[in-house]
Amino acid sequence: MKTMSVLSFFLMGIVAAGCGGNGSPPFGDPDASTDTDADSDGDTDVDTDTDTDTDNELDISVCAPENGPFSLEIDNPFFPLPVGRQLVLEGDDAGALLRVEFTVLDETEDVDGVTTRVIEEMESEDDVLVEISRNFFVQAPDGTVCYYGEDVDIYDETGTNIVAHDGAWRAGVDGALPGIQMPAAPEVGMEYDQEVAPGVAEDHAEIMAMGEPLGVPAGEFDDTLRTTETSALESGTSLKIYVSGIGMAVDDTIELIEYTE
Repeated sequence: MKTMSVLSFFLMGIVAAGCGGNGSPPFGDPDASTDTDADSDGDTDVDTDTDTDTDNELDISVCAPENGPFSLEIDNPFFPLPVGRQLVLEGDDAGALLRVEFTVLDETEDVDGVTTRVIEEMESEDDVLVEISRNFFVQAPDGTVCYYGEDVDIYDETGTNIVAHDGAWRAGVDGALPGIQMPAAPEVGMEYDQEVAPGVAEDHAEIMAMGEPLGVPAGEFDDTLRTTETSALESGTSLKIYVSGIGMAVDDTIELIEYTE
């Protein structure tokens, strides 16, 4: 799953949130105040609490192998993966026509002891194959969609020969852990690690908005969820917008042009 194009409106949002006249934080309640607490002996102690509130950071242990049983029936509204579903996104990328096809295969893969659903992601530029990846997802008991890794084949400039596997990772290998692809009950302000593969893939997402109108070639939608993603390994941010009942509809410069029910 790819990230990393710079979004100026995201940076503007950060500035606006930091400069609000009412002094309210954009998400959560960072504590930097003086609290008065009652002791068991009846006294009151004044202490300065400088800890940051992390209530909006989701715990990825919901996706840990030992916290199953997990399901291959992935029906999270904003990231549904019924077998046979296909999403096609297209758009301009530095002058090239970028096309990405996501297909939910009737295949499974055992990753770190968990049976996962395989989603094929095929990327091309100007009709030349660039990359094929096999992504591994599963749904936790509470409805969270968990990301267990991906196998990656990168092709040469002719689109015929595999030349690299950069970005490939699997939970349970070299310290990698399964991350959260989509929360069970998403809310604005939630943050979560999507990819936890040290030195290989370290994507982090934050939900920035929900319910914004969206128009893409595939249609007009209102039940949406917008995230920004960052990576400890790369600079910049990446925009993604999901539509309830469909899945991803915007990935930076590419937009949903068609999908199967």
